[in-house]
Amino acid sequence: VKNSGDRAGDEIVQLYIRDNFSRVTRPVKELKGFKRIHLDAKQSQKVTFDITPDTLAYFDLDMNWRVEPGDFTIMVGSSSRKSDLKTVTLTVKP
Repeated sequence: VKNSGDRAGDEIVQLYIRDNFSRVTRPVKELKGFKRIHLDAKQSQKVTFDITPDTLAYFDLDMNWRVEPGDFTIMVGSSSRKSDLKTVTLTVKP
C-alpha cells in the first residue's frame, strides 16, 4: 500500500474471498479480514493476510463447516468496489 499524497493518513486494507463454484449459494464477496495501517506522506507498507482453511470454510446444509475443492478469488483493496480490488486465484485441491 502506498500513500502518494503529501500528508500522513490511515488506510483500511480489506480482504474479500469468493468461492467461484460452490455447491450452495454464497455471497459474491465475503469480507474475511481487514487491517488498519498508518502511512506517513510518500510511505509504502506491505500488508499480509493469512488464508487458512477456516478462512475458506462455510456452514453447509448438514450444519458442518466445510471447505470445497476448487477455485477461490482472493480480492484485496481499500473498498469492496471492483475497481479498488487486486485479485488472484487460489486453487484448493481435494
